[in-house]
Amino acid sequence: MTKNIMIVGVGGQGSLLASKLLGQILLSEGYDVKVSEVHGMSQRGGSVVTYVRFGEKVYSPIIDKGEADYIVSFELLEAARYMEYLKPGGHIVVNTQQIDPMPVITGAASYPTDLIEKMEQGGAVVNAMDALSIATEAGSSKAVNIALMGRLSKLFDFSEQAWMDALEACVPPKFLELNKKAFALGRAE
Repeated sequence: MTKNIMIVGVGGQGSLLASKLLGQILLSEGYDVKVSEVHGMSQRGGSVVTYVRFGEKVYSPIIDKGEADYIVSFELLEAARYMEYLKPGGHIVVNTQQIDPMPVITGAASYPTDLIEKMEQGGAVVNAMDALSIATEAGSSKAVNIALMGRLSKLFDFSEQAWMDALEACVPPKFLELNKKAFALGRAE
């Protein structure tokens, strides 16, 4: 049975490291893993999507609408934007941070309200957290991605040590302790 995870966010938020970490843990647990990135205008703060699929045998990295078991979103509006990809009863792990897209910045649109409630009404199990505050507490606002991975880790049956081993394999030594702290704080959230 193949499982599907989408990582969504805005360019520069660390989706590459998050997908690398997931790939590492899933491979270490014996799964076949396929990872694919879809970039928007990532260098300009545009939407970035990464697909992670795993199972006994995975043939394609692409996730279609209605197939995602999990969506990890670094920003609230991005979670709502990709909601149609989630299976009924699927999980969304979302940072409650709001980053205004260009139409909001220019005044052409307003940032939508009540997004968490709307996603729950749409059938999602929403795990919302202020990952920016957690990352800052760990030592860097750039660790939002790892705080969210910590929260996601609670939805899997992998040992905490397996996650730590995956972090050690993916994160440069000088940033390892900070990322371990962000992961632990996110997991405890």
